[in-house]
Amino acid sequence: MSLLKTYVINLDGSTDRLAAITERLAGFGIDFERVAAVDGRKMDLSTLPEYDAERAERYMGRSLVGGEIGCYLSHLKVAEAFLQSDAPYALVLEDDALPLCNPVELLMQALADLNSVDPDWLLINTGNNKLKIATPLKRYTIGSHQCELVAAHYFPMTTSAIVWSREGARRFVDEHAKIFAPVDNYFRYWLTRTGHGYSFWPAPVTTTEAASQILSGAGTARKTNKRKWYYGAAKQFRLFQDKWIAARKKRVFKLKLDALGG
Repeated sequence: MSLLKTYVINLDGSTDRLAAITERLAGFGIDFERVAAVDGRKMDLSTLPEYDAERAERYMGRSLVGGEIGCYLSHLKVAEAFLQSDAPYALVLEDDALPLCNPVELLMQALADLNSVDPDWLLINTGNNKLKIATPLKRYTIGSHQCELVAAHYFPMTTSAIVWSREGARRFVDEHAKIFAPVDNYFRYWLTRTGHGYSFWPAPVTTTEAASQILSGAGTARKTNKRKWYYGAAKQFRLFQDKWIAARKKRVFKLKLDALGG
């Protein structure tokens, strides 16, 4: 049994992107399972029972668009597939992910350390582009890339490269209930409140900067008639609340780490 199973989310018909990430991962000797992305671009969201439009408007200050729903459902699909396997951990990559080092080699070192600090960890963001309100834990050098494992109290955005524990995937599948935010916003909402979210900095995985096909058109749609008049206030309140919670979580985590002799 492999400790870490790798999945790649790829939209049907996106053969060039699949070939490109296959080549990138083969350079590190990494095999993966492809999971067909959910194409939400043509969904009629009014008929989708999983989508809570009213809560999305309250929380985000706007309604969601099909591409965001498709991305959320794609990550939910991968988590469900992982839970059907016997692997303890899953590395989930979107097909524009660009590893700067061997992510499996990094994780095989870091997971042992993380399990000793927090055996109840849920999710690691390995592809974040910003990091705020975090506690450093341990540094690693993989090839020419140096990075630090951190407790990410204010969980980073982006979902190009994430790592699930089985408990994290189970809780995502069982507890997400209704979709009221894009999946990266939901992960921040969830893990900032529950804790047990981690990351690396600088990120060991970036992206090719190719436009996401799953999210195609989402940016334009969000900027047109989807925003409510209170969009700015809702966003600022969301950010303030999450940062306030994260700062409290950081203080508590530091006390626990000190008690462990960290």
